Amino acid sequence: MLQGMGTTTPARRTGRRTGDSGTRDAILDAALALFAERGYDGASIRAIASAAGVDPALIRHFFGDKDTLFATVVADRTAIPGIVGRAIGGDPATAGRAVTDAYLRLWEAPATRPVLLALVRSAVTSERAAQMLREILLTHTAQADPDRARRATLAGTHLLGVAVARHVVHLPPIADLTHDELVDEVAPTIQRYLTGTHR
Repeated sequence: MLQGMGTTTPARRTGRRTGDSGTRDAILDAALALFAERGYDGASIRAIASAAGVDPALIRHFFGDKDTLFATVVADRTAIPGIVGRAIGGDPATAGRAVTDAYLRLWEAPATRPVLLALVRSAVTSERAAQMLREILLTHTAQADPDRARRATLAGTHLLGVAVARHVVHLPPIADLTHDELVDEVAPTIQRYLTGTHR
């Protein structure tokens, strides 16, 4: 705010910003940060609006409600299903290591780590978040035969548990391993889940 100038500039304007796309992106960025930090229930529309520098009415204008905002954040700010899908679709002989490496790197990458944290922290209290987490874990098993779907689900839930222990709970034995060391430990089990073989 400027002082001593005869006019006063508000610290934050309400209503619509110039440029809807910039406003929408600011809301999505703020929402992602708060969902990752506080989970779905802890991130209020008012808090997100404040962080984005907009009036809460603008969030309703663009997204309607918090469920839709959360869904849009996940859809717009992540390429997770595609990354995991490419790893699963590779050479079956090395699928366990490829999937383990790709999935655990998602938790370390600045672009995807906040999305995963938001999903995991929110899934406990939000059915919408839980459904999205299920979709990420099961994206490439919907058309699979029952045995393959079961194997892929076991692999996905195992990797999710490892990631939560490392990045959310910070369990020392797992959190202290390097990425490659963790992949070495986990990949043979994921390989067995996916193909019934060890490698």
